[in-house]
Amino acid sequence: MRLLGFADTPRVAARFGLDRDDTSSLLEDFRADGWVTTSEFAGTAGWSLTDRGRAADERLLADELAATGARETVVQVHERFVPLNARFQDTVTRWQLRPIGGNSFAANDHTDFRWDDRVIASLRSVGRRLGGLEDDLVRVLPRFTGYARRYDAAMARVVAGQRQWVDGVEVDSCHLVWIQLHEDLLATLGLERGDGR
Repeated sequence: MRLLGFADTPRVAARFGLDRDDTSSLLEDFRADGWVTTSEFAGTAGWSLTDRGRAADERLLADELAATGARETVVQVHERFVPLNARFQDTVTRWQLRPIGGNSFAANDHTDFRWDDRVIASLRSVGRRLGGLEDDLVRVLPRFTGYARRYDAAMARVVAGQRQWVDGVEVDSCHLVWIQLHEDLLATLGLERGDGR
């Protein structure tokens, strides 16, 4: 739930490749423990992590790092990820905004195909670096498997003309995959988003 933020049971099951009934049962157990809660927003119901659940998650992740001896590898991968993340954020900003007529914050209306093609090329370039990062992580923590594959799948849809796969929130977009990987790294190392990393 820390990676998804807010999601219904089928989405949680799909994200982690779990059976829906098993996922529902686990979520109900976690609710009984006070780790997750359900709520409704704009007509959509879903699960989210509680403060108690976040604390439990942090303990479990710390235990995992200690048991596997993976901290040094994850720290090194995170250090390589930080500049890549800055480049990715800049690229997504260029997808969303296209300065025009003196307005630096003009929304990209996606009518300048050369602009969009350059942004997509940058997204592909950044994405090619994920495989190596993931390989290093998976050697010590197999649960990191799949980020590069998911990013590549989203990128293939973008290249095929399905542009919502760049930063859409209703699909497993490049941006969604990226922010989940970022959150996974931060959570694993016990870091907070927005502290300069």
